[in-house]
Amino acid sequence: MSAATAAPLHLLALNPALDRGALARDFAVNQRLQIRDVLEPEAARELRKILAQHTPWGLAWSAGNDGPHGRRPDEMAALPAAERQRIAQSVADAAQRGDYAFSFARYPILDAYLGRWAPDSAHDILLEHINDQPFLDLIRSVTGITELIKADAQATLFAPSQFLGLHSDSHVGEGWRIAYVLSLAPDDWKPDWGGYLNFLDDDGDIIVGYRPRFNSLSLFAVPQPHLVSYVPPFAPVGRLSITGWFRDR
Repeated sequence: MSAATAAPLHLLALNPALDRGALARDFAVNQRLQIRDVLEPEAARELRKILAQHTPWGLAWSAGNDGPHGRRPDEMAALPAAERQRIAQSVADAAQRGDYAFSFARYPILDAYLGRWAPDSAHDILLEHINDQPFLDLIRSVTGITELIKADAQATLFAPSQFLGLHSDSHVGEGWRIAYVLSLAPDDWKPDWGGYLNFLDDDGDIIVGYRPRFNSLSLFAVPQPHLVSYVPPFAPVGRLSITGWFRDR
């Protein structure tokens, strides 16, 4: 399936009622926050439609020292069932050992843009909107980091039995400053369905967890220990989001 052509709508039309001063004060306390109702409702609904109906999913995974890996959507479509099972078992074995592991569906928006996988698609336009001044200015004003100049992006889908293990995003040398998660999960996402963005202290206790809340934007300074909790097999749907990092170079 090819990526969709964008509707004549700004995909990141910001909610004009956002109190940026209050958000900046909240962010300054712990270098993280979740902004609710960040976009105009129509824009958020259009983004969710793009992810749910018009995104060709590949796979990202890592299993201890084996990874990280990424398979393009066309590669996943051709992957034999036995290889899919081998990957899933490898990820499970690594997590059981306590090694860093993850598995989730993804569409690498930046890679697709640079590689011209689907020129002028909705995903391409979304990346341009993320790097346009209105959205960049919001991130700068909330975080207080005026040096932010660009961001990458990927669409992610945490389906049942997928997760992202504990890590800290310590890619400071690449200019990573702020990680973001634009959540497009179902409006009625239940806590029992997992997929929470959890932040942990040095003792492994959860300090705070953000529910996959539709039309919310989670921001946090990196490095910072965090994970995406396991989505159990009984979850009826997956956790949809746009994620990436804002950079100062």
